Amino acid sequence: MAKASSRYVCQACGAVYARWAGKCDACGEWNSMVEEAAEPVLPKGQKRGGGRHIDFVGLTGMSAPPPRRTTGIVELDRVTGGGLVPGSAILIGGDPGIGKSTLLLQATASLARGGKAAYISGEESVDQIRLRALRLNVGDAPVMLASATAMRDILASLDSADAPDVVVIDSIQTMFVDNLDSAPGTVAQVRASAQELIRTAKRRGFTVVLVGHVTKEGMIAGPKVLEHMVDTVLYFEGERGHQFRILRAVKNRYGATDEIGVFEMTDGGLVEVANPSELFLADRRQDVSGAAVFAGMEGSRPVLVEVQALVAPSPFSTPRRTVVGWDSGRLAMVMAVLEARCGVEMAGADVFLNVAGGLKIAEPAMDLAVAAALVSSLTGVPVPKDAVVFGEIGLSGEVRAVSQMDTRLKEAAKLGFGRALMPARRKKAAKGGVDIEMTELAQLSELTLLLDDGGHARRIPRANRG
Repeated sequence: MAKASSRYVCQACGAVYARWAGKCDACGEWNSMVEEAAEPVLPKGQKRGGGRHIDFVGLTGMSAPPPRRTTGIVELDRVTGGGLVPGSAILIGGDPGIGKSTLLLQATASLARGGKAAYISGEESVDQIRLRALRLNVGDAPVMLASATAMRDILASLDSADAPDVVVIDSIQTMFVDNLDSAPGTVAQVRASAQELIRTAKRRGFTVVLVGHVTKEGMIAGPKVLEHMVDTVLYFEGERGHQFRILRAVKNRYGATDEIGVFEMTDGGLVEVANPSELFLADRRQDVSGAAVFAGMEGSRPVLVEVQALVAPSPFSTPRRTVVGWDSGRLAMVMAVLEARCGVEMAGADVFLNVAGGLKIAEPAMDLAVAAALVSSLTGVPVPKDAVVFGEIGLSGEVRAVSQMDTRLKEAAKLGFGRALMPARRKKAAKGGVDIEMTELAQLSELTLLLDDGGHARRIPRANRG
């Protein structure tokens, strides 16, 4: 007879140990060990049953792939690559209250009008979902609602020939498999529940959307293998103080991973934003020092945002560096190049940098816009009000070319900007009919000369240390 055994699994990283310990050696978490039943160990010499032979096929087939299911929400379809792929699994994560359930209920209601869509919640009752649907003005949609957490019951309802086209599970951390002893939300339960759902979705051809909780670090809770199991991973981002919400794809087997969808949270739910640039620049004040408009790219979409910087004398021995919406390490690099290559001294100054609107930028092309905002705040000379800025800065002070410059210029011209501070264009690049004045910069020192007030405010004095 096979001998049963148990093991201890870290709920933070999934590491397996033979005995309990207070601290996980793999990730450093405390009190994260949970005992789980291990697979039976077969006696020595006994082998498991042999498997059946699998049939291999070629990449090309006779049948055409099934069409994508469009949700009716253009921004969501853009991020997923054009719609939902039948038989695929999507994982969406985000902070509590950011609007994940709101977005999925709106999408499910739209899909239910053209097919069968099911919404299964383990966190809310059916009455609570109905109240939210009334608030979102989708209470008349033929959505199949259920409140359940047992995977055995859910799979028995979905594993049939008339399965829904789309199934939403809100959330995967509340589901449990009854043949495991661990509690819902643990590594083993999340992994087993997701595996059963994905297997059933691929066999029956429906799309399953899993809602995932996030940790305090902003990562999806549970085992990292969960993100490997699904086909698409989406993050719903946003700041509580802003009404803007950003849906970003970080993994997509059926589309690009650099697309974003922009929404605005209102009393009636999430509203799509067709032109994010106008929204992010709506409250922009002109002729103010320390601000620059960055022409960025999010996937195939150009987005213009305002970069704000404040450089002020520091009363402390260690000046502060506060960054919101950008990489703090890249800010330190831009400041070092300004000081070493351009003579702009900020060693004794507090520096605050903010991307207006709550958008998070990870593009190196924002280097030049950050440098322009810093120098403008330092000298008090505003960046030209009708100018956009973009370009990557090298450690030797050169301004490097970036991708899709024509697309950035066209978006700037469409919004009324008449000038661009940018890297030198490549010889083969054509202007493409863009009616905008281009100021090409080869070195960062050329930017500092444009924003210089005669050299009187190029240096922040160190505070008196007493």
